[in-house]
Amino acid sequence: MRAVVQRVKGARVTVEGATVGAIEEGLLLYVGVEKGDSGADADYIAGKVAGLRVFPDREGKMNLSVKDVGGGVLLVSQFTLHGDVRRGRRPSFDRAEAPERARELMGLLAAAIEDLGVRVEQGRFRAHMEVTSTNDGPVTLLLDSRKVF
Repeated sequence: MRAVVQRVKGARVTVEGATVGAIEEGLLLYVGVEKGDSGADADYIAGKVAGLRVFPDREGKMNLSVKDVGGGVLLVSQFTLHGDVRRGRRPSFDRAEAPERARELMGLLAAAIEDLGVRVEQGRFRAHMEVTSTNDGPVTLLLDSRKVF
């Protein structure tokens, strides 16, 4: 499971003009599920996301988690995070998990983050989404449950 984590002042997902998920201060989380991922991968990403100390403390140092600041997580499924562009110009998505299994693991990820005490909003799985965000910092981190990076 691969994730791009962005610290935001706010983020919103709309589908066909209707807001389906929105947060104020928190983390915008784009997640790609890879073939072979399991609940353990979801738990790993959830633990990292809930515990990342990327929000400033009173001295301005990144020392607080999303939970510490009372923020939320906006979770957006993005299979293109497993796009392979090493050959040619058209991405290959062979490593991305099949939609039904990916949907199941995204649900496990959302539940695992909520179980850690962080409010989760979500985009709509397999929909064309418009994501709007105000990055804070900017602070952007990459996570991979297989520890590729």
